[in-house]
Amino acid sequence: MNKKLISLAVAAALVAPAAAMADAVLYGKVNVSLDYVDVSNVILPVANFLPVTINGVPASGIWARNGQNLGVATPGVAAPEGAVLVVPQSVGGGVDFKGWGMANGYVPSNVAYNRLGVASAGGGRASRLGVKGSEELGGGLKAIYQIELAINMNDTNNNLVGNNDTFAYRNTFVGLAGGWGTALMGRHDTPLKISTGKLDLFADTLADMNATVGFQDLRPDNVIAYISPSWSGFTLAGAVVPAGGSTALGVTNTESDQINGAWSVAGIYSNGPFYASAAYESINAEMFNTNATNSTNYLCTAPVVGQFSSCSTSDSDWTKWRFGLGLLDWNGFSLTAIYEHHDDIAGSNAYVTGPAYAPLDSTYPGAAMGYNYFTPASPDQMDLWQIQAGYSFGASQIKAMYGATSFDSGNWVANPIVGGLASTAASDVLTGDRSTWAVGYDYNFSKRTKVYALYTDVQDDRKDWIAGSEWSGFSLGMMHSF
Repeated sequence: MNKKLISLAVAAALVAPAAAMADAVLYGKVNVSLDYVDVSNVILPVANFLPVTINGVPASGIWARNGQNLGVATPGVAAPEGAVLVVPQSVGGGVDFKGWGMANGYVPSNVAYNRLGVASAGGGRASRLGVKGSEELGGGLKAIYQIELAINMNDTNNNLVGNNDTFAYRNTFVGLAGGWGTALMGRHDTPLKISTGKLDLFADTLADMNATVGFQDLRPDNVIAYISPSWSGFTLAGAVVPAGGSTALGVTNTESDQINGAWSVAGIYSNGPFYASAAYESINAEMFNTNATNSTNYLCTAPVVGQFSSCSTSDSDWTKWRFGLGLLDWNGFSLTAIYEHHDDIAGSNAYVTGPAYAPLDSTYPGAAMGYNYFTPASPDQMDLWQIQAGYSFGASQIKAMYGATSFDSGNWVANPIVGGLASTAASDVLTGDRSTWAVGYDYNFSKRTKVYALYTDVQDDRKDWIAGSEWSGFSLGMMHSF
């Protein structure tokens, strides 16, 4: 939407007659931080799979011909006729980033739906501006609405003088509410995301649980949702996403036609300081396919040794479980825990030919040498967990967190000729562990204004293969809500 039109609309709302504004509320949050970050491999190292010789003599490696392993190459010994040398990978190069910024992401992240469990270092700060309200319809029924915009307070497109960062929509919907609960349609957080929103003491900061541990919170378009009333602190929520031929990849797929292209349910208990939640979410496999992949891969099966065929169609739904527990502000103490499990992550059963991911040298002549190998585009499973603790005294709060993530995939297939070479590449990208921790201090000038300082650290086994997956940072910030 044109920025000038948005500005005019907001200005018009501010000067509207009092009677017209009776049921409308203008609200928002401004959140800005100054960060110093140390990010490993913003530009990835190069993994070498190419034949290596010194003055025409093999340096090391394996001789291969027509898909057969002819043994280890010995320096000074001539190659078998027609053989090609394959050498183990050597990872080198890579460029780090160390320096100051203001919540601009620091690392690009364009992996659809965060399939590799990596987000931009520190994520965003979630500044926003919104209008919400209701109209009484009689009989205990009322209409509700909300229009909320994400405001980028800092550069997000690597252009410090362009001033052309765009608005984005946050929760924006219309619906009905009554004693039976709330029903709405539009753009909205899924119940799984809602289920643990209160449990992240570092939300919307450099140490946010999504940008450190890698929890996946979704706010899809095309949401139809229901939230029950509270029964002695217990609430149910459910949502479906009719895809309408759209996908999570931003391309068309006419097979993505279900009313439950994605769906999410949650049960939440919140009573005094006690909090507990359980949620489940599923994203249909067609959300990660296209008309092209469906038409060319309709007969594809998982490749086996000796029968290689590329297969880029996902055929399993991506599912997630999440559980949360919390003791919130009990005599100043807060303690929270979250666990999440992913199965059949999009791309985990969509095999692709050749090197596993971008770090591998694109000139690797696998097809010509007769020993292609196959890996999925994503891990098959992820397990994520985090614990947080905080203590409030006066206007201050001290807090800390620790979390970890494990990635696993047993689905990749490699031609035995390259053996350990391909398996090393696949395992480095698709399996491994991440650990993260943070400490922080908040000072509340009022209920609406606070300043904070924090330090966070993220360690990831896959730092040589996935840009920016390992980093640390110090942040000074200020939030004001209105």
